[in-house]
Amino acid sequence: MFESIVVAAALFNKGATSRGLIEKAARMLKPGGSITLVHVMDELPTYMAAAVSKEQLSRHRKAVREQLESLAASARGKQVDIDLRTGRPSTGILECAKECNADLIMIASHKPGFSDFFIGSTATRVVRHAPVAVLVSRRHS
Repeated sequence: MFESIVVAAALFNKGATSRGLIEKAARMLKPGGSITLVHVMDELPTYMAAAVSKEQLSRHRKAVREQLESLAASARGKQVDIDLRTGRPSTGILECAKECNADLIMIASHKPGFSDFFIGSTATRVVRHAPVAVLVSRRHS
C-alpha cells in the first residue's frame, strides 16, 4: 500500500490505459493517501509556436484538462489531484513525483521500437531516474 501515487497520464486511446492505471492506483492506495494525475504537454518548437495563436493553445489546454478531469473520475471515491505541465514529459513527471513526495510512479509504456534504442521512451527515462518505485504498464498496440 502506498501513501502518495503519481500516475502519468497519456491521452492516446481515449485515455483507456491511463484509466486502468488510475483504477490500479486507487486499489493500491493507503486510506487517506493521495493520487496525483500528471500530464506533461510537450513545448511547441519555435517554428510552430509562431503559427499557433494563444487562443488555440488555450483551447487545447482546456480540452486536455477536461480529459484529465474525466480520467480522475475513474478513481471511484478517491480524491485525484490534477497536475498539467508543459515541458519534457519525463522531467515533468519526475518533478511532480518529487513535489508530491510520491512513493510510487505509475506510467504506461508501448512496445519498444527501433527508435527507442537511440532516444529512449518517456517510461525508460522515468524508470532510469526515479528515486522511488515505478510501475510500468505495457500498452498493447
